[in-house]
Amino acid sequence: MTAPLRAGEPVTVKVALGARAYDIVIGRGLLASLGARIKGLRPGAKAAIVTDENVAGLHLVAAENALSAAGVASTRIVVAPGEGSKSYATFETVCEALIVAKVERGDLVVALGGGVVGDLAGFAAAATRRGLDFVQVPTTLLAQVDSSVGGKTGINSAQGKNLIGAFHQPALVVADTALLDTLRKRDFAAGYAEVVKYGLLGDAGFFSWLEANWQDVFSGGQNFAREHAIAVCCRAKADIVARDERETGDRALLNLGHTFGHAFEAAAGFSDRLLHGEAVALGCVLAFEFSAKRGLIAADDARRVARHVAAAGLPTRIEDIAGAVPDADRLMALIAQDKKVKRGKLTFILVRGIGQAFVVNDVDAAEVRAFLAEKLA
Repeated sequence: MTAPLRAGEPVTVKVALGARAYDIVIGRGLLASLGARIKGLRPGAKAAIVTDENVAGLHLVAAENALSAAGVASTRIVVAPGEGSKSYATFETVCEALIVAKVERGDLVVALGGGVVGDLAGFAAAATRRGLDFVQVPTTLLAQVDSSVGGKTGINSAQGKNLIGAFHQPALVVADTALLDTLRKRDFAAGYAEVVKYGLLGDAGFFSWLEANWQDVFSGGQNFAREHAIAVCCRAKADIVARDERETGDRALLNLGHTFGHAFEAAAGFSDRLLHGEAVALGCVLAFEFSAKRGLIAADDARRVARHVAAAGLPTRIEDIAGAVPDADRLMALIAQDKKVKRGKLTFILVRGIGQAFVVNDVDAAEVRAFLAEKLA
C-alpha cells in the first residue's frame, strides 16, 4: 500500500500501455484545469461533452467554462440519468449527435459523469468515425476508482450487463474529488464497494487501513483520506491493466464479486432497487462465503468482510435486496450469461485470504446453485 498523499497535493497515476498510455490525475478542484489539460493534450481540438441530466445540473457549466477559458470549443450531449441509458437507443442518439456536431477524428469526446456515462460515451467514441479519442471526467466514486480506468466501454443487453461494447482506452482521466461532495450517501457507499474490492483482491494492508479510516473517506473535506483511497485503487488497477489490457489473465481478478453481483443486478432489472456497487458489495461477501464453504479461508475472514461492508451501509445478504428475488435456477441462468463463462464452464474469483484473490475457471454450476439455494432459504 502506498503512503497517504500530502495535503493538497494532486497525484498522477500513469497507465503504461505503450503508445496508448495515459494519465489519471487525482485531486480536489481539478475540473477548472480541464480545458488547459485538453488543450495541451490535443492542441486545436474541439470537445463534445456527454453527460446526463443530473450531472448537467451540477457540473456541466463549470466544465464548459473550463474549456472555454482555454479556448476549446465545445458542444453538449445530455442523456437521461440511470442504467437505462446504457441501451441501443441511447447509444444511437449519442453517435448521431456526435456526427451532427461534426466531431472529427482529431477532436475529443468528454465523458462527464458516472459509470453509465463513461461506458456509454466511451463506446460511442470507439464506434463513431471508427474511433474518436475521449477523456474521462468521472463524477462518482465508483467511476473514479474503477470504471473510468482501463478502457472497458459498452452498453447492456436484455440478456445481461455490459454484453455489447469495446475496449477503448481514454486519452486522459481527470478525477476531481470535490465533485464527489454532491453525491447522495447511498451513491457514495455504492462506489466505496469498489474501493473495498481492491483491498480484498490484492492488498490486505489497504483493507486494514479502510477498516480504520473508512469514515474519513466518506467525510471527504481536507483530511485527504478520500484522495489516498482513490490513488491506491487507481494504481492497483493501472498495474493490472498494463499487464492484461483485454482480460485474458490477471485482469479477471478485478471481477471479484461481479459474477454474483451482475446476476443480482439483472434480477433487479438494472434499476434503483440495487445499484451496481451494492451488487458488487453483496457479490464480494458471497465470494468470501463461497470460498469459506470450499475450505479455502476461515469463516472468520468472511465474517470480517461482511462486518465492514455492513458498517459502510452496503448489503451483505440476498434478502437485503429490495423487492422479490428470483429463485436459484433463474439466478443461475443469469450467471450463465456472464462474459466470464468459457465453453459453458463458470469462472469465479475466489480467495485464499483477504488480499489473496485468484481465478477459478471450472466451477461446478451445481455447487454454485446449491450455495445460492442455501442463501435464499
